[in-house]
Amino acid sequence: MASERITLTVPGPHGDREVGLSSPRRELWPDSGITKRDLAEYMIAVSGPFLTANGDRPVSLERFPDGIDGERFYSKNPPKGAPDFVEAATVTYNSGRRHPQLVLTEPAATVWAVQMNTVVFHPWASLAADTDRPVELRIDLDPHGATDFDDAAAVAPELRAVLRDAGLEPWVKTSGSRGLHVFCPIEPTHEFLDVRHAVIAVGRELERRLPERVTTAWWKEERGDRVFVDFNQANRDRTMAGAYSPRALPGAPVSTPITWEELEAGVDPASFTVRSIPERIATVGDPWADLASRPGRIDTLLEWWAGDLDAGLGELPFPPDFPKMPGEPPRVQPSRAKKDR
Repeated sequence: MASERITLTVPGPHGDREVGLSSPRRELWPDSGITKRDLAEYMIAVSGPFLTANGDRPVSLERFPDGIDGERFYSKNPPKGAPDFVEAATVTYNSGRRHPQLVLTEPAATVWAVQMNTVVFHPWASLAADTDRPVELRIDLDPHGATDFDDAAAVAPELRAVLRDAGLEPWVKTSGSRGLHVFCPIEPTHEFLDVRHAVIAVGRELERRLPERVTTAWWKEERGDRVFVDFNQANRDRTMAGAYSPRALPGAPVSTPITWEELEAGVDPASFTVRSIPERIATVGDPWADLASRPGRIDTLLEWWAGDLDAGLGELPFPPDFPKMPGEPPRVQPSRAKKDR
């Protein structure tokens, strides 16, 4: 018996497009009863702010053929048979290999991604026009140990102050999980490694100001109950869930842009879901609508990075799948290194 299939009419900049959707009643979030069709309709409803934040840039699709409780895998390259409104840009990966990567530029492309069982969208920090130079400095505040969202929220205002001291304007969103993401629009003048160093400089300064609450320690055994500034999320081909992207977690939470005033007043990240966000956008609007309008520069942060180098603070570890990088310390867990000695 053939699987059920429907066709959705998706408005867009080039007029309406008809996009097929197979198995529309499949529950992607069984705990919430949210189906593949529900997700497709969500993507249509939020397509404006979603594409403002995530469009026209390389994106990885995190796909779940059997719902969030089943197998997951990532798609980066345009598959055979993709419609012509699904675009691509050639990117360079850390290995030096170059390959086309998906780019979403209109609402129909996001619905096609749902047809491909995408739940989470992971956009690059650079645009398709120049994939080597980020247009955003991104900071992931990741609660570790006994810390949680409230701890990240308590740290975020000081992070905002650090970034403003460096001449940047920060914008905040929930991660859709326990943490917070803070983005700063930047001029595309530097490559990913420079932006990573700028993020490390931010993390170290925040750690100096809040040593009992913040850490830049890469190894989990050294972090304790502190909020980790995940500097490695700034690397090339490392991504965070995009603004308005659902997450593959119970309740169908969404990584949601918020205002600093909302964060200060207190927000419940679990309240931002596939079901609630369309109404939020209709009533509150998009807090990130003007994010890209006033990009800053990372020159001051790179001066901080150079000052830390002069003070003896060197490079930090890269992810294990990266090639060995210049100046990088040994990729050995500290307790293991002591044992080996």
